[in-house]
Amino acid sequence: MMRFVLSTIMIAALGAFAEHIFAWWSIAVVAFLMSFLFNLKPWLSFSSGFIAIAGFWLFVIIRADTANDHILSQRMAMLIHLPNYTIFILVNILIGALVGGLGAWSGCFVRRII
Repeated sequence: MMRFVLSTIMIAALGAFAEHIFAWWSIAVVAFLMSFLFNLKPWLSFSSGFIAIAGFWLFVIIRADTANDHILSQRMAMLIHLPNYTIFILVNILIGALVGGLGAWSGCFVRRII
């Protein structure tokens, strides 16, 4: 259980650093590498990546969204025909969390192959 918590924290912290420097999808590479190094079970690897990136993106999106009084998220929600900006934010967090989870899951299986 301690490896799961440490893996989740490392994915979130290194994902934040990588996303600041590289493209947004670098979170998948970080999740892959951390999952490869920590050698968790597949479902724990996926959960670790999913939770870490969901938490990180939730923090970043809410911070940016409240800074501009939800104007951008409201307009983006209207653009893709969503009823309100909250659903738009949740969809974005889900996409990031799935990318992180699948990256970590892939790292787990690559370690098993090697």
